Amino acid sequence: MIIFRYIRLSAFLFMLLYSKSIVRAQMSEKVFRTEYSIDNQKNNSMFIVVDNISFFRNIESPNLVMPGYTLPGFWLQTKAAYRPVSNIRLEGGIHSIWFWGTNSYPVTAYNALAVWNGEQSARSTHLYPFFRVQAALSKQVNLILGSLYGGANHQLIEPLYNSELNLTADPEAGIQLLYDAKYLHIDTWINWKTFIYKMDTKQEAFSFGISALINGNRPESALHVYAPIQILGQHFGGQIDVTNLPVQTVLNGAVGIGLNRNFRNGRIKKINMELDMLGYYQHTGNLWKIKRGYGIYSSVSVTIKDFHIKSTYWKCHDFISIEGDPLFGALSMSVQDAYFMHPEMYSIGGAYTHTFAKGYTLGVDFDLHLRPPSRINDPASGIYRVPSKTMYTFGVYLRANPSFLIKSF
Repeated sequence: MIIFRYIRLSAFLFMLLYSKSIVRAQMSEKVFRTEYSIDNQKNNSMFIVVDNISFFRNIESPNLVMPGYTLPGFWLQTKAAYRPVSNIRLEGGIHSIWFWGTNSYPVTAYNALAVWNGEQSARSTHLYPFFRVQAALSKQVNLILGSLYGGANHQLIEPLYNSELNLTADPEAGIQLLYDAKYLHIDTWINWKTFIYKMDTKQEAFSFGISALINGNRPESALHVYAPIQILGQHFGGQIDVTNLPVQTVLNGAVGIGLNRNFRNGRIKKINMELDMLGYYQHTGNLWKIKRGYGIYSSVSVTIKDFHIKSTYWKCHDFISIEGDPLFGALSMSVQDAYFMHPEMYSIGGAYTHTFAKGYTLGVDFDLHLRPPSRINDPASGIYRVPSKTMYTFGVYLRANPSFLIKSF
């Protein structure tokens, strides 16, 4: 019944959007992702690379689901890049985050909206070291140590990864292995968030993941079938700290199937349909009272040139996302320890991107979410009914990524 209801809604939205010829290009691919091929840089040459995303993003949401807020600011990476041999690239510099209207930032690392992880703060800005060593072990395999190709590069689906982290998160750091073949792409990584010393007063923390994309045929085929398989985990532990806190390990997973209808001529470039099944499991610890859950996520999208429109349907039971948008989950972000019972959500979103030149891209997106009436389990007030809620997000992004040749050796 759920699937049939969603198919009817998606068909209606598609006809409505196509009649107005409003279609938008994917934001993650055009604005947030970073090219990791090292073939486009000359041997024995040093470059200064500036990478920046300036953004203005607004979230309007009923407080019971999650509080609304606004993000005005930018992040800036300034680094030197050197390729001593054909299959090695070195990059080092500083990553900084700035929000307009403040001069105080957390000292510790964070990966969400200015979440204070400690009482200490720093003046001016939030600075983070950036250093990457990349080795192309073969035409298909790349090994990365240090700062990773993270965020949108992992190609995680929305319920597993909040695209806002492309703006606010520190660069992921640790180890990463990338495999690219004609019919298979694999991205596996460990992102080390918190290092500890002996007798430390905090726990060791890291996240890890595997994102695989299996292609049933060539991606450029008129009818392309693919299957994403994604695993994301988070671990808190360590044996040399003095916290006496239990080890905590939480897992998310997703498996799906997708279909692309590619067009070589005409206004439409691509029509996409995808269905994903998701799971949540708290393997160890008591981080949340909910131990396991599941969700279903389906989407239909259409693309014409620089426009992209997508409609989605989401339903879950006791699902908690580690790094996903809080809207895709059972937990309330406003009421402590409260969770929604069988929440569902209909969404429609659009995006526009325009590339002025290589390394300079503008993006604009808008998403409207409707959550039908549901019930919430509040430890303080018991179980009660919540009326339907409407939320929306709006954002403008400009990425600039110039590079300057300093010297050829």
